[in-house]
Amino acid sequence: MEEKNNTRKPLRLRCSVQNYDWGIVGYDSQVARLFALNSGSGIDPDKCYAEFWIGTHESGPSFVQCGSEPVTLKSWILEDSSVIGDKVVAQWGCDLPFLFKVLSVERALSIQAHPDKELAKFLHKLQPNVYKDDNHKPEMALALTEFEALCGFISVEELKEVLVRVPEIVELVGKVDAEKILSSNEEDEKEKLRSMLETIFSQLMSSDKDAISEMITRMKRRLKLESKKRHLTVKEHVVLSLERQYPSDVGVAAAFFLNYVKLNRGEALYLGPNEPHAYISGECIECMATSDNVVRAGLTSKQRDTRTLLSMLKYKQGFPEILRGVPLNPFTRKYLPPSNEFEVDCCILPQNVSTVFLSVPGPSIFLFISGKGKFDVGVANEDLVEEGEVLFVPAYMEVQITAESRELHLYRAGVNSRFFKEL
Repeated sequence: MEEKNNTRKPLRLRCSVQNYDWGIVGYDSQVARLFALNSGSGIDPDKCYAEFWIGTHESGPSFVQCGSEPVTLKSWILEDSSVIGDKVVAQWGCDLPFLFKVLSVERALSIQAHPDKELAKFLHKLQPNVYKDDNHKPEMALALTEFEALCGFISVEELKEVLVRVPEIVELVGKVDAEKILSSNEEDEKEKLRSMLETIFSQLMSSDKDAISEMITRMKRRLKLESKKRHLTVKEHVVLSLERQYPSDVGVAAAFFLNYVKLNRGEALYLGPNEPHAYISGECIECMATSDNVVRAGLTSKQRDTRTLLSMLKYKQGFPEILRGVPLNPFTRKYLPPSNEFEVDCCILPQNVSTVFLSVPGPSIFLFISGKGKFDVGVANEDLVEEGEVLFVPAYMEVQITAESRELHLYRAGVNSRFFKEL
């Protein structure tokens, strides 16, 4: 199945793992289980397993077995770029335009944003050791479990409520600027409101560490006292949870400015360039343009670039759209983000049921999360597939999958269908 020939076949991939300290520990991690099954390695019960990477990015490449030696998927594609399709090559070159991941989140990730293409090129040229590539990184998180995140700025009305209910923030940023927002109304221009939000959020994020620490200490003390008299809000509980993970961190206070989102299994969230966000907890499928560029400014021990983050944000307000997918058949839903680089299909097949993934002009990657089944592309005997297996399918290849276990749960990532229709 692994050798390339004139009658191209799917390729099994051996994928990479990232053991970031926010990952879920040991056997409880979906990432750990998938990586162990995919690689044939054991699970360290004391190690954090954060991200399972599938793709061609040099920070976590996937490998194919060619003869006796494994080679990277990227180098294999370079030998014959027709496997990703001429339309993909014309748009993105001889590389996979998307990066496919599974995330297991125990502790909150940093408050961050991903640069657009223009900024990514500038940052990569300026600091290539920090910003490893020159690509943008729009991304989509599709929940495997209940999944919590912070995403985008809250509405003007919610911001007013924060400034009333969290006096410590007003004391830090100043009553004059806070009052401008509190006295604003619907007739004010969006640009004026955006500017006021940028001013107050920048003051918070740029404040002295000691001032931030003192502010959070006072806020925590106040919330503890108030919890004896009233039920704390969901956001207040989130903020206190973040404070336990990252004491005295400016990101704790910044969370008040961002929308709190809770995804149920099967719901997804799209995150465009220059949009502030932070994953809090849970497990998800993630797909994005092939990049690892992250600009951080809070809830992290990694390098921060607060000035860049504040300058790149759009300060767009309002609750993000929750994507629930478009049904293709009773067993499969397609998630189509605005980005041309990627889309994701989720398929859950009952036992003895088959479904067909039609031929498309670009490459596909199939990830099997649970169960067992048969994988048929019509050029040889059916292949057996099971949990932890990842298959690369070349362009213009139809796939039929049949569940043999009680349930077969899989995901397919590919180039966004909209891209091919627009050509």
